[in-house]
Amino acid sequence: MWDTARMAGFFAAHAVWGVSNGEVLVPMYGYEKQDGKRGLDRFPGDLQAGAASAHQSLRNNPHEAVNSVVILDGFIELPDGETDALLVEAVGHPPFDFLLRMAIPYRPMSEPEGFAVFRPKFIEVDGAPEDQFEELTEAFFEGVEAHEHAAPIWLAAIDHSR
Repeated sequence: MWDTARMAGFFAAHAVWGVSNGEVLVPMYGYEKQDGKRGLDRFPGDLQAGAASAHQSLRNNPHEAVNSVVILDGFIELPDGETDALLVEAVGHPPFDFLLRMAIPYRPMSEPEGFAVFRPKFIEVDGAPEDQFEELTEAFFEGVEAHEHAAPIWLAAIDHSR
C-alpha cells in the first residue's frame, strides 16, 4: 500500500504540473511494474471517452503492473463551494488489494489569484486502517517529491487555506 501511495503521489505531481499552466488534464493512466519501472498512458480526445478508457486500463491492467493510478480533471464539493480538482484513483494489483481515492483541489491559473494547489482530500481508502492515513499521506508526498520537475511547481503553489 505504501508503494501504491508513493506511485500515486508521483503521477499526481505530474498531473499538477500539467494543469499548472491552465490546460485541462488529458485523462491519464500511470502504472508501476514489478521491477519498479513506471509508464504513463494518456487518452486524448473526448474527455468522457478518455476517462472511460483510463478506468478500463485500471481494471484490465494491460501492462501487468503491481500498482496503477487513474487521474482525471474534475470537481469536488468543499464546504465553501465547488472547486476544480484532480481526481485520483490508485490500486495495488493483483487483485485490487488496496484502493486509494483522493481529490487534489486546485485553483486554475485563469483565476485572478493565480494557480494554487490545496490539501489533498481522502475520499476512500480500502485495505488500510484509518490510523495509517498519516503514513499514507507521507508516502504520497514522498512520491510527489520524487518528481523532479513537478515537485517544485506543487511546492510553490501550495495554499493551506482549504
